[in-house]
Amino acid sequence: MNRSLPAALAERGDIDLDPQIIETYCRGGRGEKGTAMFVARPRSTQDASDIIRACVEQGIQLVPQSARTGLVGASVPDSEGQHAVLSLERMTGDFRLDRINRTVTCSAGLRLSDINTRLAPEALCLPIDVGSDPCIGGMVATNTGGSRLMRHGDVRRHVLGLTVVLGDSKGTIVRLGGALRKTATGPDWKQLFVGTGASFGVITECTFNVEPTPKHRATALIALPDESALPDLLLELERRFGSLLSALEFMSANAMRAAHSHVPSLRKPFGGDLPDIALLVELSCDWPLDEADRLLDDMLIGGLVNIAESGAANMADVVVGRAEEVWAIRHALSEGVRKRGRLYAFDLSFRRGDVLRFRAAMKTQLAQLFPDIEICDFGHVGDGGIHFNLVDHIAASDWSPGRERTIRDTVIKAAVEDFDGSYSAEHGIGPVNYRYFDTYASAETRHFSAALEAVTSGKRLGRVHFSPEQTQ
Repeated sequence: MNRSLPAALAERGDIDLDPQIIETYCRGGRGEKGTAMFVARPRSTQDASDIIRACVEQGIQLVPQSARTGLVGASVPDSEGQHAVLSLERMTGDFRLDRINRTVTCSAGLRLSDINTRLAPEALCLPIDVGSDPCIGGMVATNTGGSRLMRHGDVRRHVLGLTVVLGDSKGTIVRLGGALRKTATGPDWKQLFVGTGASFGVITECTFNVEPTPKHRATALIALPDESALPDLLLELERRFGSLLSALEFMSANAMRAAHSHVPSLRKPFGGDLPDIALLVELSCDWPLDEADRLLDDMLIGGLVNIAESGAANMADVVVGRAEEVWAIRHALSEGVRKRGRLYAFDLSFRRGDVLRFRAAMKTQLAQLFPDIEICDFGHVGDGGIHFNLVDHIAASDWSPGRERTIRDTVIKAAVEDFDGSYSAEHGIGPVNYRYFDTYASAETRHFSAALEAVTSGKRLGRVHFSPEQTQ
């Protein structure tokens, strides 16, 4: 640390200077590392405002941080030691459920699991399904989607109100929106802070629409003969099951193999012979099924049998299983892949028909250019998302940062230029991928982003700052 702690911060009880504690907050979930002057852990919105105001006065750059589950390094300070971390993990004191309005207002440091555990007795949930357990503020800042987006939408769909602290000299607290689902009284400014990281302000409190917890689920795993079978099957599943279809996830053989290696107790639905691509299909409903209703399992089995017999779509194999066992495989993929070795993780999105077309093209291109790369991908083909994970098995002595950059540039160029996709579906922008914003954002987007940052935080918050001019 190269400067003394300002008096306004030194007197506080929520500032940590212990190097061992600081080190914990300078490591990201994907191996990123940095250093920081100190870690601030406020318990309330007012605490956060006071800390931000003091840091702005002293010219200290703050890096807001939730659960550090992101892929782009946005919540980890750099290696220069001039940043300070603003952790939201202690902001957990507020949880107010309005059962009649079906809304919940909660502190930004609460975990998704905390929210849903507290909602469970009321048969309600925040229906964002992810493999990790992020803090709610970080979910809003990145506009998390998850595995059931095709049915329930992303976080943005559920946000009704936000409390945000701006990075200005006053640590201004702004409350945007509220508990109303319908209001048209001017710009909906809360949307400015959804999916934009911490560049414009720090989210400290959120009000969400919550939904009834599904009472019944039915799941199946479908082995595809090849990528070309997906579009017809996707349309046929939607035609037959309509709004009952809540998830359609694809898992590659390499990703499933990694999951089983990491968690050997997982069920092996296809035995030892894994298909190149398997689709997880889920039906769900949030109403009680009476004796006159067909069970969801029967509906799913009957529908898949009809699809196979009619020839409407090609399926190589179908396995119907317990929802808990099937989803356990899906949720083990991320950690299993991470354990495989040096990982380059991409969070991409495409038109639904292009997801597996992109995958097929990249399999060919990467095999030619980088034969030591293993593709361990999976994703949300129901909404066009793919976690395109590359494990680099090259010898450590032959690896260099330039190699990683070249591989990343190759993948992003193909995604954006060849398939008109997005280089960040639901993890936002950070040091890992900011140069692609600089490359692909229009001049108008860069100008608007820089102007908004100037009036909200003045480049005092976070790791990403916008310039109206494109740089090389």
